[in-house]
Amino acid sequence: MTSTTGLRDEICELARSLYERGYTHGSTGNISARTEDGGLLVSPTGTSFGRLDPARLSHFDASGTLIGGDKPTKEMPLHTAFYDTRGTRAGAVVHLHSHHSVALSMLPETDPDDALPALTPYSIMKLGRVKILPYFQPGDVAMGEAIRALEGQRSAVILANHGPVVAAGSVENAVYAMEELEETARLVFTLHGRPYNLLNQPQITRLIETFNLDM
Repeated sequence: MTSTTGLRDEICELARSLYERGYTHGSTGNISARTEDGGLLVSPTGTSFGRLDPARLSHFDASGTLIGGDKPTKEMPLHTAFYDTRGTRAGAVVHLHSHHSVALSMLPETDPDDALPALTPYSIMKLGRVKILPYFQPGDVAMGEAIRALEGQRSAVILANHGPVVAAGSVENAVYAMEELEETARLVFTLHGRPYNLLNQPQITRLIETFNLDM
């Protein structure tokens, strides 16, 4: 069996960094990553990002059978939906209850099909268009069904009144993308009530073409 030690350590280190910098709190949030043999490592249910134990991460084999570690997060449908629909583009998934992203999902003026205004090139480069999905009770399998309905066309969503979910090619890139989402949402509130300039469509189109973005 392929060793997962390095990946386990990376998951826990990056999760702790998110916790210590206030991107998540308490026992909220969950994180997963694809192993080399096609399995998954997942944060256990009821655990804090600040104190994840590499040895206790939930370990699934390539068939989806739990083969080690503690009981996984109840939000597994979110994770498996992204892996199944994004294919090789999804090497890791991060779900947080980050402050500004959750608040953004509650504003009636937020565009549910394109939640982040084009304030900076980086949110476009790392996230593309972010969709707001309806509210679901935590753990509801319907959350995964809603993501599957997107047919792999989005790498990031915000669950209304709940929090963002981001998929990327690696744990590191998923964390970076999640940080970009939260910081862009924070910019929205910083600028609230003031006039501001957005990137225009030619600038956005050039970004998409230059960086071959999956939009």
